[in-house]
Amino acid sequence: MASYTIADAQRLLKVKAHVIRYWEQEVPLLQPEKDTNGRKLYSSRDLQILLRLKYLLYERRFTLEGAKEQIYCELAGDHQDLRASISFLRSELLDLYFTAAPAPQTSETQGDGNGSL
Repeated sequence: MASYTIADAQRLLKVKAHVIRYWEQEVPLLQPEKDTNGRKLYSSRDLQILLRLKYLLYERRFTLEGAKEQIYCELAGDHQDLRASISFLRSELLDLYFTAAPAPQTSETQGDGNGSL
């Protein structure tokens, strides 16, 4: 299973890390693992929950409590086979996104414009 850093989650969600950390505290479904250095690693499932949470909060204008309840209802509802298939496809798309998307350049990786580093 693929693992993603908080920087990956920020890039995908287009929200700041402190927002993601706050959502983690408020939504117990989010359970990122920690690597040997103590950094949080998000699973594809975590990213899917974060994407759904962001959609419910920003697009549908749910409160955080309402969005959390909606996600719980969706996970416990009917058509679990269909939901599992969709979840698998989303996971594959996330993997493709992070494989194909170029990493953001930092000042260390950018040249000065004249070909020298």
